[in-house]
Amino acid sequence: MKYTQLGRTGLRVSRLVLGTMNFGSYADESDSHTIMDTALDAGINFFDTANIYGTDEHKGLTEEFVGSWFAKGGDRRDKVVLATKLYGTMTPGTPWHEEAWPNHHKLSALNIRREVEASLRRLGTDHIDVYQFHHIDRATPWDEIWQAIDVLIAQGKILYAASSNFAGWHIAQANETAARTGRVGLVSEQCLYNLAERRAEMEVIPAAREYGVGIIPWSPLGQGLLGGALRKEREGGGTRTSVGRSARGLGDPVVHERVRQYEDLLAKHGLEPGEVALAWLLTRPGVTGPIIGPRTAGQFDSALRAVDLELTGELLDALDEIFPGPGPSPEAFAW
Repeated sequence: MKYTQLGRTGLRVSRLVLGTMNFGSYADESDSHTIMDTALDAGINFFDTANIYGTDEHKGLTEEFVGSWFAKGGDRRDKVVLATKLYGTMTPGTPWHEEAWPNHHKLSALNIRREVEASLRRLGTDHIDVYQFHHIDRATPWDEIWQAIDVLIAQGKILYAASSNFAGWHIAQANETAARTGRVGLVSEQCLYNLAERRAEMEVIPAAREYGVGIIPWSPLGQGLLGGALRKEREGGGTRTSVGRSARGLGDPVVHERVRQYEDLLAKHGLEPGEVALAWLLTRPGVTGPIIGPRTAGQFDSALRAVDLELTGELLDALDEIFPGPGPSPEAFAW
């Protein structure tokens, strides 16, 4: 495994991030523990979860699975950089009625205090390394959010604050507010980013790089589109979930044609689509590491190979032609 700094911090994290969103919903406790054991053995030290992950009937179940894995002892907790999130409501039931629970979601100081304590209990740990705001809260001022975070840092309950699904403007606003009072601010941003979905390059990634915020892409395979979707469709392979998600994307003729060209190009080079999709993200400026959610040993091995996969300049240019970035190139303004 290779390691890098998380944004501008001194924290060293693996170039792959283990995502746990499937724990509880698709993987049971035993399988979840096996996945975490395999990841740690492979050198993946950055684990990502969220308070809301689990099921509609049991929100927080994913954090409980991580906590029961830590409880097995050994050096598990000491080796893991643990990240979790808050924002959505944790009250049971669907649909959820805000009138009954007006202060049980978003980023008020009250909810931040409540949710960090609940996450610590479920995770069975005394601190969270990277505490992430799952979405922007336009109703709560940043002065209030940062004051609540200051208290948690002073208490040793969290080490860093980070964001997820923020716009570029929100990253700037958060960090400018933090800088005015000498705070560290956001250290990472989780965003939707992959070869087939590059809109983050317009504003989110430039803002993150300006402020030294590490980029952690989620859905690096585009819900399976970039993992050999057409080949799996022809061969009848893949899980029902991955094939179903891919099929929805392939219904767009433009997407279908781009994926076809992608798979044909890589077949000529003898390369696996999923590995190239991950390796491409690792070449992108500002990217710390993509979030992976492997369910099988084969998927783990494929992700690990991507870390060492060297993509030639010729191949990178060809990928840009198939999946062009958003907007005009910088050269278009060089008059």
